[in-house]
Amino acid sequence: MANEDYYQVLGVSKTATPEEIKSAYRKLALQYHPDRNKTKEAEEKFKEVTKAYEVLSDEQKRKTYDQFGASAFEQGGPGGPFGGAQGNPFGGQYGPFTYTYSTNGEGMDFGGFSDPFEIFEQFFGGGSPFGRQQRRPVYSLTIEFMDAIHGTQKKVSIDGKEQTIKIPAGVDDGSRIRFESYDVIVDVRPDQRFKREGSDIITEHELSFADAALGTEIPVETVDGEVTIKVPSGTQPNAIIRLRGKGVQHVRGSGKGDHYVRIKVVVPTHLNNQQKELLNQFKNASQGKKGWF
Repeated sequence: MANEDYYQVLGVSKTATPEEIKSAYRKLALQYHPDRNKTKEAEEKFKEVTKAYEVLSDEQKRKTYDQFGASAFEQGGPGGPFGGAQGNPFGGQYGPFTYTYSTNGEGMDFGGFSDPFEIFEQFFGGGSPFGRQQRRPVYSLTIEFMDAIHGTQKKVSIDGKEQTIKIPAGVDDGSRIRFESYDVIVDVRPDQRFKREGSDIITEHELSFADAALGTEIPVETVDGEVTIKVPSGTQPNAIIRLRGKGVQHVRGSGKGDHYVRIKVVVPTHLNNQQKELLNQFKNASQGKKGWF
């Protein structure tokens, strides 16, 4: 990967924030993880995105990469595992997981976790890329968006035996559920009405110019049903209204995320004579002011 563009590998811009880099890596790692994608190409892609994340997620490594490129992290390069006075052949990072190797017989230390499988499951809610000697069988189960939000039960046939799997409320796409001697990875179908980001829900609501200027009440559909909210006068395009606790149930622990309503102000493209006259009056009355409102 000496000539690879790490930003391009993760699909982010060179000005991406650490949160955007982490989110992009999580999505790609889930897509190409060996437990979910058995192709040879996926295995190579998983290694590429992990290497890119290893560099771009570390502030100092990212600065080195921006200055010298990917060659800095090859063996012997200024940022490589053996390069420089501080080079350490007994340590490194796999994705977001820093590890060190000890020669006193204690093996590897994975940042406070007893083994790399735990930290991978903490980060992804899924299996480890390191592999196990006895890997649990993995199955994929596709469910609807609202079933993931509220939880459900699904009857499946595994090894010719009918089983009922309980899906807890709040699972997300790529979540892994342990069921008896199996692991089940959940695929969630998207919903055109809602966009999910973690435990939060985001929707858009169109508002007329007049309603945005004067204020109004609007019905908003949430994952728990319809609610009515007040839109204050002078609301600007792309304003965000937060509905606390109207998001997704946390899988671990109590509480819910929030629902965010993004306001899209619709400017009319066709006006009749009366509407034009009223807007001209408004324009004339607003002359001399710094703003309309």
